Amino acid sequence: MALLLAALMGLGVWGAFAGIRMYRADVKLPSDLALALEVGATRTGAVDSVIDRLGMRYAPFVLRLMGPRLVARYRTKIDLAGNPGGLTIDRYAARRAVYGFLGGFGGLVMLMQGNWFVALLLFAFAAFWTEVGIWAAIRIRRDVIERTLPDFLDVLAVVVSAGLGFRQALDRVASRYEGPWADELRITLRQMDLGMSRRQAFAELRRRNDSEQVAMFVSALQQGEELGAPIVETLVALAKDMRRTDAQNARRKAARAVPRATLVITTFMVPGTMLLLAAGLLLGSGTDFGTIAGP
Repeated sequence: MALLLAALMGLGVWGAFAGIRMYRADVKLPSDLALALEVGATRTGAVDSVIDRLGMRYAPFVLRLMGPRLVARYRTKIDLAGNPGGLTIDRYAARRAVYGFLGGFGGLVMLMQGNWFVALLLFAFAAFWTEVGIWAAIRIRRDVIERTLPDFLDVLAVVVSAGLGFRQALDRVASRYEGPWADELRITLRQMDLGMSRRQAFAELRRRNDSEQVAMFVSALQQGEELGAPIVETLVALAKDMRRTDAQNARRKAARAVPRATLVITTFMVPGTMLLLAAGLLLGSGTDFGTIAGP
């Protein structure tokens, strides 16, 4: 049973990370967005893993069980994650099917053997392993975008002040950057090339990114367009506000870390140190513990 458990866990972990490159022919997206996604670096190149192939035939059944509302919510989550490895809702459902079967079967086997703890771990694997990659991708992508955005705005302000129009400056600066933020801008620019209005394209940019700074960027652009404010001053002020917000967030994280560190020290390190000192004193005193304990 130990070999079976190891095989199940190994297959799940390997299927999550291993894969080979293939074309995006099976990605079901609106035609304009599908074309725009071919521009970005992190949203292209779907990964076809063994897990996907095994579970794809059961994906429609899983989607029916999820229901339209839950499917729509997970579509949004996958979009926020940046479609990592070409992930689509169909591939998500396929992985849920395979991981659910592996974890559920292994959990039942462990339950029949009376191993409740391992069974709970396997059931948790079946329920949440597919979510782990999406949660991590959303968090990492948001952090990278928020670190990139202030410097990007400074460069964009310089290029606009040099005489280029906003659309051309955005294209020029985005071509010099790499990563998720540059990919999002290329998607936005391609959508505008396909006929989408600038306001709607930037609204879609805000929808695709769960970031407060991206929302600030889009709101500032739209308000500046409505009020006729100079775009350069808007970009510079926005970059300063974002850096100030980052500094405040860093101070808040540091303030939250101090009580946690104190709790760890007082709970584990101080008692452990006291036990170590007491044991050293007792062993170094030459006390005969046999006489203390009695015959």
